[in-house]
Amino acid sequence: MVRIETLTHLMGELEDQLVVCMKCGMCQAVCPVFSQTGREADVARGKLALLEGLMQAMLDDPEGVQRQLNKCLLCGSCSANCPSGVGVQEIFLKARAILAGYLGLSAAKRLILRGMLARPNLFDRLTEWGARFQKFISRPANDIIGTSCARVVSPLLQGRHFRPLAKVPFHRQQPSLDRPASTSGLKAALFSGCLIDKLFPTIARATLQVLAHSGVGLFLPGGQGCCGIPAISSGDLATFRKLVAHNLKCFSKGRFDYLITACATCTSTIREVWPILAATADQPAAAQLAAKTLDVSQFLVGKLGVPVLEQHLDAEKVVTYHDPCHLKKALKVAAEPRALIAANPAYRLVEMAEPDACCGMGGSFNLQYYEISRAIGRRKAEQIQATAAEVLATSCPACMVQISDMLSREGARMAIRHPVELYAEGLSQG
Repeated sequence: MVRIETLTHLMGELEDQLVVCMKCGMCQAVCPVFSQTGREADVARGKLALLEGLMQAMLDDPEGVQRQLNKCLLCGSCSANCPSGVGVQEIFLKARAILAGYLGLSAAKRLILRGMLARPNLFDRLTEWGARFQKFISRPANDIIGTSCARVVSPLLQGRHFRPLAKVPFHRQQPSLDRPASTSGLKAALFSGCLIDKLFPTIARATLQVLAHSGVGLFLPGGQGCCGIPAISSGDLATFRKLVAHNLKCFSKGRFDYLITACATCTSTIREVWPILAATADQPAAAQLAAKTLDVSQFLVGKLGVPVLEQHLDAEKVVTYHDPCHLKKALKVAAEPRALIAANPAYRLVEMAEPDACCGMGGSFNLQYYEISRAIGRRKAEQIQATAAEVLATSCPACMVQISDMLSREGARMAIRHPVELYAEGLSQG
């Protein structure tokens, strides 16, 4: 459980951060939720105004405040466009932790977050069992995208087309690895992340292939856990801190120059959230690891010198790229994934109308507010399809899940790949 002293400390930090907001309303123009609902309470300015009276609101209507705070994608669009530099995501995460500490977690969240996610070995075993039995409750929906749908009508799934669990997760394919650096002189550690491990192991395999080709040493510790973003997004500070401590211990066993991930959300969480919300005793180690954490495209382009080439205008295959919010808006990484795509001469990049518009996933937001999430996602799907691309590339597996659902339900025949997969494909063909 989170101590009352911790919640009091978070409350004090929150009050100091809230005074920066000028209530200018610039966040209205970029908030994907507000674009669908038109409600002031759904935009960052409205939520920040609500939080100014959080202490009283916790006494008057804490459940109402919690519902309003949860109605947010945590996409960072507001922070990226705020003239005052308000750290909205950090404020909302702290506020959610305060409210969850005051109200407690629902039984379902306790089961999922503390019963499973906080126990990496158990979580791995449960998902492996799920992979064995998923064929009995689901059936293929779109062979090009690789989605499935429920065999029977399910109120929980609401007609979703979803990516099935991988038959063999990445941690079974490659339990661990400790390979010295060769020609590059650099050694990287790889944080695989839950979705890549359990849904998209081909992304991790492509990353290993690229690093080996580039002469990069690799440290891949076994037993990795979730980065913790599902827990802290739900206000479960205790589980978040447990997962951070677990992962810090895993990576403390190796020596490496950089920690890389192929998941935009994991990269952003390790870089920006771990140093702030890790337990006090873990914050120095978290800050040290965060300082050398890079997205795989950042590492390949910025540290290994993958050249930023001109697009191959005569290539037959058309690819379009979706900028994940946690990569472009949080970490300002946009050119590097495109450089990986351009390095493969088989593809010609055609930009969609709004490549950095949020896809509407937002983790648990997709579960709680699926109709809003779907409306945002359908607009993204329309823009993707307008490019007539054969492939949609993006650097975030969560975005891949959301866009897979949207395109599959539209009957689109378009593969969804990670830029590092396209880059690895080019190396294989070369």
